[in-house]
Amino acid sequence: MRRLLGQRGEAAAEAHLLGKGYRILARNYRCPFGELDLVAEESGAVVFIEVKTRRGARAGSGADAITPHKRLRLIRLARYYLTVSGLATVPCRFDVVTLAVHRGRARVEILRNAFQAG
Repeated sequence: MRRLLGQRGEAAAEAHLLGKGYRILARNYRCPFGELDLVAEESGAVVFIEVKTRRGARAGSGADAITPHKRLRLIRLARYYLTVSGLATVPCRFDVVTLAVHRGRARVEILRNAFQAG
């Protein structure tokens, strides 16, 4: 059930991002360090996007799930992606897309530059 919610959330996030002018470069990118939900290009920057979907308001913000440990893992994944893609010199940033699903409707929020690589 949670996996299906996550997949639907990622699809809704992607559609929302496309409507905002993002160009999707990769979906569910897997490498030895884990998985990136979405990788996109927006305004000349590579954007690593973590999607967090929550059912109802009581579940808390999806952004709350981006712990310091999760940030470090995402940074490692991003560095790997940039290196193997030949994009190591391209500017990048980390966005978090949160979806709050309530009564079949989703509220989508993009947190641009949610955190820095260091």
